[in-house]
Amino acid sequence: MPNFVPIAQPLTPHRALQTLVEHRSTFQLKHFELNVFETHTISERVSLTFDSLTFTAMLRGKKVMHLEGKQIGKHDFDYLPGESVIVPAYQEMLIDFPEAHQQNPTQCLAIAIDNEKIKEIIDILNQKYPKAEEGELWQIEDAQYHLKNSQALKDAIDRLVYIAKDDNVLKDLLANLTLQELLIRLMQTQARKVIFENFRLLSSRNRFAFVLEYIESNLDKALTVKDLSEKACMSESHFYRSFKQEFGITPLDYILQKRIALAKMLLRRRELSITDICFRLGFNSVNYFSNLFKKYVQMSPSQFRSRFFS
Repeated sequence: MPNFVPIAQPLTPHRALQTLVEHRSTFQLKHFELNVFETHTISERVSLTFDSLTFTAMLRGKKVMHLEGKQIGKHDFDYLPGESVIVPAYQEMLIDFPEAHQQNPTQCLAIAIDNEKIKEIIDILNQKYPKAEEGELWQIEDAQYHLKNSQALKDAIDRLVYIAKDDNVLKDLLANLTLQELLIRLMQTQARKVIFENFRLLSSRNRFAFVLEYIESNLDKALTVKDLSEKACMSESHFYRSFKQEFGITPLDYILQKRIALAKMLLRRRELSITDICFRLGFNSVNYFSNLFKKYVQMSPSQFRSRFFS
């Protein structure tokens, strides 16, 4: 799937940098503080902490993150553009910048959000838009702190940054609405990571995980919302609406993404023709399959295959 990287921000002129390591530009709004950090030189073990939950998104370059705490355990990982990291309040981040220099600086957004605002939005969701499984609640999952951006999450980040930097008398109102969207998209992204990556383990106690396991075993067949809703013991309309509400994509979008991911694996098998792969994945038109693959992968099936076979 594409790498959804938020729009990089203009770099600070070198003469205006207050420091070469985590130079900070700050925009203060009613319910959050937006920070843009830049680092222009190789550095190690740079410490950073916020006093409220902070959503971060990489825009340029590479960081190596070292996190350790009660809520998330101990983790070291590369942090790259197209990814986001959620950091609990008072969680120390130790950060390495192994490749940063003046011609290749790192740049990262950090959005520190009022805890009361987070609680307000989560309460509204749980009261008015409850999850399909009884007892499951909307919440920001501490364990799901390192995420790949979805298109929707990336778009919400871009809008929030634009509003925060804009000179508009309505900016606090506009920012409040967009912050709500950002948090909802964040929770949907986390829910996708939990269920989509662990559906086999969860299929006995989560109806959506059970449906995903069914889809995984039947990608070569025609799958309809009616079939899937019956597996979930829900009406078609309720299943479709609840699936999109919890995960931010439709069931059919999910099926297409799974088929494209499997197509990428099968295209590495020389003995299978593109036509074989098309029909094996449940498509009945090679042209439709090729156009869909190009939409998701930005190249045709034959171009993708040529990367592995000369």
